[in-house]
Amino acid sequence: MGHDSPRAALIYQHANREADQVIADAIDKAVKAARHKPSKRKVKRVAEGDGPHAEAS
Repeated sequence: MGHDSPRAALIYQHANREADQVIADAIDKAVKAARHKPSKRKVKRVAEGDGPHAEAS
């Protein structure tokens, strides 16, 4: 790793692990919030016989 001592390498690894956990927790929180938030998209309802799959007469 390029550290001056094995102890320094362990300290660096521990700090990185804690930072990674903070990032993972923030992403988890954002995903959970997004899943519970109602969608702003409007759902367009297609009448029977309309739309791309309707047979041509």
